[in-house]
Amino acid sequence: MAQAMRPDPGHSLFATDGKPHPLQDTLMVVTLVLGIVSFTTAQFYNLHLLSSWSGLIGILTGAYGQFISVTTRERFLMVLGLGASAFGFYLGMAHGGLFGGVVS
Repeated sequence: MAQAMRPDPGHSLFATDGKPHPLQDTLMVVTLVLGIVSFTTAQFYNLHLLSSWSGLIGILTGAYGQFISVTTRERFLMVLGLGASAFGFYLGMAHGGLFGGVVS
């Protein structure tokens, strides 16, 4: 018997439930952007303030985003942003910290 084939989104890594999640998507994008900023600025010793603060905020937004995430796509990209944020945060802390050079 011939039946119409329909894609099964339930077995994909980036599966979605078909509903919009504006808060979760916003947190995912913010975490990714902060992670990229933190990761790239952590490569430069004199940008430790930017890398440590953006990393800290990225870790906090990513943790909350993981807590309320609904789909695997959100969680997957959130973990990438969290990893980059944590790397930048820890390297920024090693280079001078959150207040290094500003507060004596």
